[in-house]
Amino acid sequence: MLDFRLQVFYTVAKRLNFTKASAELYISQPAVTKHIKELEAEYKTSLFERSGNKKIILTPAGDMLLQYADKLLAIYKELEFDMNLLVKQHMGTLRIGGSNTVSQYVIPPVLAQFHQRFKDVQVNLVTGNTEQIEQALLNKEIDLGIVEGIHRNPQIKYQEFIADELVLVCSIKNNTIKKDAIKPEELKSLPLLLREPGSGTLDVIAHALKPFDIKIADLQTEMQLGGTESIKSYLMHSNCFAFLSVQSILNELKTNSLKIIDIKDLTIERPFYFIQPHGQPASLAELFMRFTKSYKAI
Repeated sequence: MLDFRLQVFYTVAKRLNFTKASAELYISQPAVTKHIKELEAEYKTSLFERSGNKKIILTPAGDMLLQYADKLLAIYKELEFDMNLLVKQHMGTLRIGGSNTVSQYVIPPVLAQFHQRFKDVQVNLVTGNTEQIEQALLNKEIDLGIVEGIHRNPQIKYQEFIADELVLVCSIKNNTIKKDAIKPEELKSLPLLLREPGSGTLDVIAHALKPFDIKIADLQTEMQLGGTESIKSYLMHSNCFAFLSVQSILNELKTNSLKIIDIKDLTIERPFYFIQPHGQPASLAELFMRFTKSYKAI
């Protein structure tokens, strides 16, 4: 059990308000003050100091203690999770929805290890673009979604899963560009393959090009295709270019069939997100999300 004084400090440090902390912890404000003073006496330093308008801020010592408290709380949560695994038998069906890139290239190896660990949990994975997976979640057709794209639906809780990067790629045989990197404005002159409307990838590309005053409508779109594999196959047989997840082209880079074209001053980084309805997550969805934190690629 975590030292309650440390839990009190953590709550005050996060809220920077003694009154809010006392309400959240269901203890009196004098009790909050007492626990903080005991910690300050133990460490022989002040943890908070008053600023203007009766506000409080963390001292350097308080900031350091908060960093350690974050780590300790995370360890205690992992301990509680692992101890519960010893006494609980997890079974049932977990319905996961994954956007196209996630379902094809990211999540299958994770699911394989998850099934080895929890054989009594049946996982059903459905695939669609980000918009479709978000709608499936709202329709309660899935318990958990994993998508790419920009946060957009206030009915949905987004939690970062892993990082990804979109890169401009073409066939290794495509000699349209004979230099190491292009400028962002040169994108307007390239024949591009893009994903369909509703795709999280398309949203991220549009957002990344905004600072360069480039709109999707400014690009020479040769075709819109609804999947990464169809885009890769088209690239192999044309002089087109496409923005694809680096996760999706690892094999093609190894076999030297696709190549990456660098764009000066443009890096398109995006995270993949777990998505859930607001509120308490379903137990199997929570189990899976916790498992992914300890997942190691084989």
